[in-house]
Amino acid sequence: MADTAPAADTFDVVILGGGSGGYSCALRAAQLGLSVALVEKDKLGGTCLHRGCIPTKALLHAAEVADSTRASAKFGVNATLDSIDIAKVQAYKDGVIGRLHKGLQGLVSSATIEYVEGHGTLSAPGQVTVGERILTGKNVVLATGSYARSIPGLEIGGRIMTSDQAMTLAELPERVVVLGGGVIGVEFASIFASFGAAVTVVEALPRLVAAEDEAVSKTLERGFKKRKITVKTGVKFTGATQDDNGVQVSLESGDPIEADLLLVAVGRGPVTDGLGYEEAGVTLDRGFVTTDERCRTGVDGLYAVGDIVPGLQLAHRGFAQGIFVAEQIAGLEPTPIDEAGIPRVTYCDPEIASVGLTEAQAREKFSEVTTYEYNLGGNGKSQILGTAGFVKLVRADGGAVVGVHMVGARMGEQVGEAQLIYNWEALPDDVAQLIHAHPTQNEALGEAHLALAGKPLHAHA
Repeated sequence: MADTAPAADTFDVVILGGGSGGYSCALRAAQLGLSVALVEKDKLGGTCLHRGCIPTKALLHAAEVADSTRASAKFGVNATLDSIDIAKVQAYKDGVIGRLHKGLQGLVSSATIEYVEGHGTLSAPGQVTVGERILTGKNVVLATGSYARSIPGLEIGGRIMTSDQAMTLAELPERVVVLGGGVIGVEFASIFASFGAAVTVVEALPRLVAAEDEAVSKTLERGFKKRKITVKTGVKFTGATQDDNGVQVSLESGDPIEADLLLVAVGRGPVTDGLGYEEAGVTLDRGFVTTDERCRTGVDGLYAVGDIVPGLQLAHRGFAQGIFVAEQIAGLEPTPIDEAGIPRVTYCDPEIASVGLTEAQAREKFSEVTTYEYNLGGNGKSQILGTAGFVKLVRADGGAVVGVHMVGARMGEQVGEAQLIYNWEALPDDVAQLIHAHPTQNEALGEAHLALAGKPLHAHA
């Protein structure tokens, strides 16, 4: 905490919410010499650190270790998976969170930031009230994040839970129904399957991860089938009942499904209710804060970032928006963020990574679209890892690559180069001349661009 807090609780920037969007804004604003107050009612780091990105990916890594142990014999390593010790898995996960939380607390403490713990509300356009304390800001940034949604009439409790409760389970279920085939749903389906549960995913839309390229969805569904995860798409959920023995899930299509646990993964809603936003003149749409491309709410000096703003609900989006707003307030005139240029990763098995436009989106926007799929079967490192999948490129009007879509083990680690390709509007020839290390999965990106440039090496044009 700063030794020289501004007098009369007046700051250049007051930030409501200490998650990815809020704390990044606070750190960058302080770095730029602005006086900053950061308000958080729970724990610094928000959903991402404590109930989202970090804990789920820790569980997914433990799940990967379990799968690797089961498959060890095919690599000539005779290991046996005796059991999953969920208590130790949870301890490992909590240890990761604890270390990151401590590091983040240290960063904020060492910066010139007034960290205010408590429930804050927007009591006026330039004013945040925390208990009896009133913080006045020349600029106020709303960064209150999101919560796990349910559906009308379905009460969360007992054997019916959201990701919040699923991340703290003390016992592993034998049968799980996952309601929702989006990012959260397929990640938890992957976790539970790796931990030995029989998993059924129920999705009302025609395919899993419907926001991704259709080819990705098909490959994921094949991968899930291979892992014996049951997928029911285009199916409407009608209700659920539970007792001491389990939960019964009813579908419009037919027979009910018996399970030990129903995970409700139908998306995340904005935390904006009862915080004074509308009273201060902020426009809300289904609870989300409406902003322009510069994160301005329409109320002078009032900004919003992160999950409360319509669009991708990703921690790194909120992080980037927080930095953007700090620089905007400091007068640096940063370039607005292109939503399509934000990398997207779904950490199920097989893993999904993408940036830019899907083939369908590109065909709506451009007169000529060319695509190319490079199968990971031709990639040496993928053969070593024993993974299947592809790298798909979408090219517009014979020019730049406008979409990169990848599926297979560790594809999330390739999306860094993919986002540079998209955001720098690279031509296939530009990427084809770059040298990709061998043997790496990163070569698959290079091979795909070689093929699209008309000079395939280990692939067919």
